[in-house]
Amino acid sequence: MRRLHDEAWAQLAGLVPPDAERPAELQPCEPASVVDDFLPPELRIPSHDQLDGRMMPWAQPIVLDDEMVACAECGAYRDWLILSTRDQIWLRCRQGHQQQETRLDTAWYNRHAGPADATHATFEDCLRHLGH
Repeated sequence: MRRLHDEAWAQLAGLVPPDAERPAELQPCEPASVVDDFLPPELRIPSHDQLDGRMMPWAQPIVLDDEMVACAECGAYRDWLILSTRDQIWLRCRQGHQQQETRLDTAWYNRHAGPADATHATFEDCLRHLGH
């Protein structure tokens, strides 16, 4: 590898004429052909910056700082929807109560969320899709 580096610099510096025999690794190559391998538009999903938020179901209890998280209004402690929107994490219980959870962040959400299986035009459509 060092030899190729030295030869390339020698040619750039004018120490080797441009028409001199070059190793195959330094020969100009054909440009790669362009392949359109993008998914068709109907199969693409929006990027994170094009969404108002994301949500995922979370059936088991959430334990943070050795404390089980419970709904502040009804006391539910499992079967959450976890919502990620505007760099905030919100928990929604089965009764529809929502509370912000400041001990969780977007990085935590991204580590635990699976791939999106659908996108929805409204929050209510997403709730119906997730069975809440």
